[in-house]
Amino acid sequence: MTTMPDYHDDLRLAHVLADAADAATMDRFKALDLKVETKPDMTPVSEADKAAEELIRGNLQRARPRDAILGEEYGVEGTGPRRWVIDPIDGTKNYVRGVPVWATLISLMVAAEGGYEPVVGVVSAPALARRWWAAKGGGAYTGRSLSSATRLRVSDVSRVQDASFAYSSLTGWEEQGRLDGFLDLTRACWRTRGYGDFWPYMMVAEGSVDICAEPELSLWDMAAPAIVVQEAGGHFTGLDGSPGPHSGNAAASNGILHEELLGYLNQRY
Repeated sequence: MTTMPDYHDDLRLAHVLADAADAATMDRFKALDLKVETKPDMTPVSEADKAAEELIRGNLQRARPRDAILGEEYGVEGTGPRRWVIDPIDGTKNYVRGVPVWATLISLMVAAEGGYEPVVGVVSAPALARRWWAAKGGGAYTGRSLSSATRLRVSDVSRVQDASFAYSSLTGWEEQGRLDGFLDLTRACWRTRGYGDFWPYMMVAEGSVDICAEPELSLWDMAAPAIVVQEAGGHFTGLDGSPGPHSGNAAASNGILHEELLGYLNQRY
């Protein structure tokens, strides 16, 4: 009989990392002299993005020197069976415009059959005064600390016509050849909202949204949200149904509606 690894110490470390990142990002949020550059992919990066990732990397190098690190701003460092995946500010466009919907995403991924899988995830949104987290086999929670938390559980909505569907934007659906399916899904659902970035996935985990999907994402956008959704009882796959956060796109649901969600987005209806 094999025993599931205990990731409590890694989860505790992820909270410490998130606390430090929260302090750094909130210090520069809405700063009139915030420096913002445009990356080669035409997306913005602020000095706060870079500073937060540097801070997290430095702390990880001291606390887990053998672990690899992948971050949005500075790429991959190190190799091995354990890899921390960081998005210092998910929602930089919101951050630089003073919109409070942004978060630091921190995940630990470990080598598994077929690649790496997320086993710890923390999503910290200090401007919203919210934090969500999960560890494999330990459930998903929201609160401000490990000792003061509420367990998360996805909804039990079973019909698309009763479902709330969230997404970030319309960009990318046409390029993926999925615009018609996406629009059909929006027409079929009870309610649609473009909440954006990390937030729809956390709402799925909380049970306040039933399904969400995005056509263009990177691993650092998905690793932490994926484990939170899964540990809350939901499903997290690519748009093609492949498991986990590796497809460059995402579909998340309460599980009950997942096949129907994929059916619409792949125009099987």
